[in-house]
Amino acid sequence: MYVHTIQPDHLDFEAVRKLISQPSQLRLSETSADLIKNCRRYLEEKIESQTEPVYGVTTGFGSLCNHSISNADLSQLQKNLVMSHACGMGERVPDEIVRIMLFLKIQSLSYGKSGIQLKTIERLIDFYNNNALPVVYSQGSLGASGDLSPLAHLSLPLLGLGEMVFENKIVSASDVYSKFRWEPIELASKEGLALLNGTQFMGAYGVYILLRAFELEKWADLTGALSLDAYDGRIEPFFDPVHQIRHHKGQIDTANRIRKILEGSELISRPKNHVQDPYSFRCMPQVHGASKDAIRYVAGVFENEMNAVTDNPTVFPEEDLIISAGNFHGQPLALALDFLAIALAELGNISERRVYRLISGTRKLPSFLVANPGLNSGFMIPQYSAASIVSQNKQYCTPSSIDSIESSQGQEDHVSMGANGAVKALKVLENLEKLLAIELFNATQAIEFRRPEKTSPVLKRLIAAFRKHVNFVEDDTIMYKEMHKALIFIQNNQVAGFGI
Repeated sequence: MYVHTIQPDHLDFEAVRKLISQPSQLRLSETSADLIKNCRRYLEEKIESQTEPVYGVTTGFGSLCNHSISNADLSQLQKNLVMSHACGMGERVPDEIVRIMLFLKIQSLSYGKSGIQLKTIERLIDFYNNNALPVVYSQGSLGASGDLSPLAHLSLPLLGLGEMVFENKIVSASDVYSKFRWEPIELASKEGLALLNGTQFMGAYGVYILLRAFELEKWADLTGALSLDAYDGRIEPFFDPVHQIRHHKGQIDTANRIRKILEGSELISRPKNHVQDPYSFRCMPQVHGASKDAIRYVAGVFENEMNAVTDNPTVFPEEDLIISAGNFHGQPLALALDFLAIALAELGNISERRVYRLISGTRKLPSFLVANPGLNSGFMIPQYSAASIVSQNKQYCTPSSIDSIESSQGQEDHVSMGANGAVKALKVLENLEKLLAIELFNATQAIEFRRPEKTSPVLKRLIAAFRKHVNFVEDDTIMYKEMHKALIFIQNNQVAGFGI
């Protein structure tokens, strides 16, 4: 069992990868516990001594910020906030993403700037460590005052309310509490706001997508290199001097990786009759590389957010300040998520174009990649499926962040819509995975027609592994089953396993 210690150190993607790739538990460091207790103590003393209203602590929320709340009602105020804001609709958020949400919320609250009670954050850790995951819904957040609705669903079980996924079933939070003999948390002043304000819904989606995208951009190079060799493409456009004079890191890295993948190929090194290849082959470094640079930028944005305090108001005990501001606003993530979706969609877009070329009956490949076209439709319709998926991705890539709808009687007059961008970006990623699977299915078929000349050792290993699951298609068969096997193959294998 891997144990991660929550502390005020810098978090990176590798830390999150370790958490989600194996059974894991969280432990709160003494340093973080002290920061949390000191902040809570300061806030309670401030409430006792200060006569001026403090937003969300001694007042209502949103446009109700001018309504003062008596000390006797402060706890009920916070409970009401959580219950009233749990307005999620749509599909359930995947369990893997809810686990990341829990982790990011715990991390953000642990810096001692939120006024949370120690026992509240400890209960969130209990949820994580016992794999008791709140049921959260994918629709309902404007991505401005944080992800209010999804974070309310994440927080409801603290009160013993709502539903949880436990032992692979959806059960009431009260049932989970009975099993572990827990008592519901009585929220203190400001805690509802600390729990609901924040970007952990957008953040969790973004981190999850990026961790998968880091691998899929490598698969794009691998499938693209296989298609290039199957299409009898040229290697010269991948020579390093071409890319050094343009300076883009992603472009340089892509060309370098594809050269390594194709090293030792008889096909790529044989004389060519054609002078140039279509852009979908020749411009892989430029197109794949631009997407990689975009992914790298977005990763930087989300790494900042993983280490951020994003609730409101923010408490600074050392400076004797409680500041109502806007760290919950999701604009940095909203723009980045739209950019990420576009970058991933383009990897899928160019992949489908390579599939189209492979089935075109040119470069001495048979039409639709079967020996007897006419009687057999062969690989005609997998390309249709790819084209449909590419078109859907283009629709998903209409930016969410360019929209804003006024809410809360005008108090929240600009919102990021980053939560919608997050949900769409995951769909684009899942579609990219399907598109690369279709390309792999086509390219492994096409390269068989180049025998007896051989491809590279790396690609031979890939083909040998793939053929254990998907056979060469001699005559028409039920294709969707083979396409689904190709998708599972990509999901279950890492590019490094083929020697690059």
